[in-house]
Amino acid sequence: MDIDKIRSDFPILKREIYGKPLIYLDNAATSQKPRAVIEAIKEYYEQHNANTHRGVHKLSEEATELYEEARKKIASFVNAGGNSQIIFTKNATEGINLVAYSWGRANIKAGDEILLTEMEHHSNIVPWQILAKETGAKLKFIPLDENSELRIRNGELKKHLSSKTKIVALTHVSNVLGTINPVKIIIEEIRKFNPDIKILVDGAQAVPHVPVSIQNIDSDFYVFTGHKMLGPTGVGVLYAKKELLNEMEPFITGGNMILEVKKEASSWNYVPWKFEAGTQNVSGAVGLAAAASYLMNFGMKNVLEHERNLTSYAIDKLSKINHLKIYGPNNLEKRIGVISFNITNQTGKLLHPHDVASILDGEGIAIRSGHHCAQPLMEVLGVEGICRISFSVFNDRVEIDKLVLAIEKAKKILR
Repeated sequence: MDIDKIRSDFPILKREIYGKPLIYLDNAATSQKPRAVIEAIKEYYEQHNANTHRGVHKLSEEATELYEEARKKIASFVNAGGNSQIIFTKNATEGINLVAYSWGRANIKAGDEILLTEMEHHSNIVPWQILAKETGAKLKFIPLDENSELRIRNGELKKHLSSKTKIVALTHVSNVLGTINPVKIIIEEIRKFNPDIKILVDGAQAVPHVPVSIQNIDSDFYVFTGHKMLGPTGVGVLYAKKELLNEMEPFITGGNMILEVKKEASSWNYVPWKFEAGTQNVSGAVGLAAAASYLMNFGMKNVLEHERNLTSYAIDKLSKINHLKIYGPNNLEKRIGVISFNITNQTGKLLHPHDVASILDGEGIAIRSGHHCAQPLMEVLGVEGICRISFSVFNDRVEIDKLVLAIEKAKKILR
């Protein structure tokens, strides 16, 4: 991977922040967009803009073809096994809500159990909390061990399952710890325990960074989002097994998701359009397909290797900073390019993550600070907030060296 060439693909990296070159280390929140994605969206609006699946004129046919080709590209990118199993959503959050609403309200009842983990993003907690409150179901959580991994070894996973478990919803990769959960192994164990338990995997932090084959993982549901994988905002993906999509009721109703509407009743369109009501984000789907193509040109194994090299280098440098604590697995094979840390002063008092982030911002360095939409995890870690850096294909070691200098400056200012 030619990093200088890759960096030239991202127009925003030419920006200066407070007179200093932008160093963008907040890719886990949202990634920057390469010119290929920007141009794909621009061309769509300049040459093909029309509503899909509704017109017989040329532009409508072109827009529909681009939209469905995007679905095909995304299915190939994550090895979904079939285009019709890819549902375009607004983001991963909407995908989880769709499952909780359409599948959950039809299948979860009082006394049933919904199993999550302590490292989940709020998007994979709150919808299940609401479902549990409405139905009388119970939420359970798989705890973390001392190495920031799930306690599932040596048969521990079975301790959290029961005859009442109806669905397990877990993240593929933690947005705070960078932990890569062995979802394939977890799913295999769950299937052995009870093949009727459904499994949803939140892949928002996995799809942009590691090779993902949904067919190999064999989850019932898998969600991810465009804006974290170099694509545009406002578009995401829900994968679901065909038989489940056929059984589930629509999440949102209206135009395009119907076959026939009469005054008394309506019938639903075929999958996947049954779950894509109203005018869709066609330009977003086009941009997402361009982002997938951009990543596929590198090969996701090469993307992962590049980010692991950066992670190794960054952890080595950060570990040498006095009073800085790094969170997450020690084994680099079990994490992606997400590094969370906190700094204390000489008396042991925690420097507020927002203060650290503000000083780094003054140096042109963008990081994330706060609870990262993972407050239950913050409680487990015993902190209210945390600093986080996260890498993408365009980051390099020079940026990490500048980060280290900026952190030392922040320590002096905040001492």
